[in-house]
Amino acid sequence: MNPLSLLPSVDRLLSDPAVAGLIDIHGRAVITQLVRTALADAREAAHAGTPLPDTAGLIATVDAAVTAQATPKLRPVFNLTGTVLHTNLGRAPLPEEAIAAMTAAARSPCALEYDIETGERGDRDDIVSELLCELTGAEAATVVNNNAAAVFLLLNTLALRKEVIVSRGELIEIGGAFRVPDIMKRAGAKLVEVGTTNRTHLKDFDEAITPRTAMLMKIHASNYAIQGFTHAVPESELAQLAHAQGLPFVVDLGSGTLTDLERWGLPHEPTPRENIAAGADLVTFSGDKLLGGPQAGLLVGSKELISKIKKNPLKRALRVGKLTLAALEAVLRLYRDPDRLNERLTALQQLTRPEAQIRAAAERLLPALQSALGTLPVNVEIVPLKSQIGSGSLPVDRLPSAGFAIRPQGKKSGVLHRIEAALRGLPRPVIGRIEEGALLLDLRCLSVHEETEFAAQLSTLSRPGA
Repeated sequence: MNPLSLLPSVDRLLSDPAVAGLIDIHGRAVITQLVRTALADAREAAHAGTPLPDTAGLIATVDAAVTAQATPKLRPVFNLTGTVLHTNLGRAPLPEEAIAAMTAAARSPCALEYDIETGERGDRDDIVSELLCELTGAEAATVVNNNAAAVFLLLNTLALRKEVIVSRGELIEIGGAFRVPDIMKRAGAKLVEVGTTNRTHLKDFDEAITPRTAMLMKIHASNYAIQGFTHAVPESELAQLAHAQGLPFVVDLGSGTLTDLERWGLPHEPTPRENIAAGADLVTFSGDKLLGGPQAGLLVGSKELISKIKKNPLKRALRVGKLTLAALEAVLRLYRDPDRLNERLTALQQLTRPEAQIRAAAERLLPALQSALGTLPVNVEIVPLKSQIGSGSLPVDRLPSAGFAIRPQGKKSGVLHRIEAALRGLPRPVIGRIEEGALLLDLRCLSVHEETEFAAQLSTLSRPGA
């Protein structure tokens, strides 16, 4: 007898009550394909000398496969890296008001480009433009899908086949080797570098102006800092020079905020309002960094220039959808009540969380973590840490925080990588960082209402190397 004949048929497996239950949940087509795959793999393994699985083993294989397929790729994680606005983990977490607004917009038709008062076609920018103008002091505003797109669009609109003068010390590179000079080239503008890496003066800009100059541009170094013997031209002086030459002055803030962060003890970050007041004709900034909203690129400034930008055919290619606008509108409304902003804006809550509160959370969770790691050759202790605001937002400044340091006993450093992988393998992955011979779990971004879920799933942690 051929041993392979002992394998059940596809139809027999599909009729098994356990498989029928999977069909009810996931559909016949999906389960049928997985059954065929499991049987084919079993036959191939048998040819290599592996014993044939029984029916229960085949069903378990199908169950595991469909569970893996059904698990969303975009999964919630616990951000214990110590970086609050973490690009790879989605940057700013949204406040409840924004989540509710997105849910409502997703569930029903909404007035995206429809003027309810007149019954005529509307402009989707109108959903947020009035709020943006109120909060920045600008004449007009528009929104695209991220700040790089905002810079690209304004350059393509106002500087196509013309020159843009920028200080050499501001030619930044953001994540993924995405560089300002590359954006300018793709936008059809010619970059003119002036000054040096650490010092640029007003005369450098003045001497570089030619009949082909389209604008003067200042790029805020939001993801790095140059310290020491430095000089940068103030925005007000650049604006005055540009306007004297009949040119616009444009500022790319990158990670922008709409409020003075110093009132909560955070480092100062220039705001669009400050730049508009200093004479900037256009300011661009992000929606999902210090602003604490969804991914978006915001352009505010001169009504005339914003109008030109909105007429560029590329504006349609870079526009945002109703979910982004719903979230952005809700977040912008929170800024109208600055006295309670740190209580309602999630990103600001995390940035201003007191160290003592974070340490108290660590003390509550320490027994659960120690129990989960069991007899592994590691020591776990609560330690003071320094959180990072964001790799692309105030990267130099650090916030006093607290969390766990997991250190190997003796020279068994490999156990840290196994624990780190096991934490990532939890139902809600835990993302920490390995630094200076320790696995660090910074609790700044773990809210009080998440502690129960975090502690509960630690009991399911596999003990690598135990």
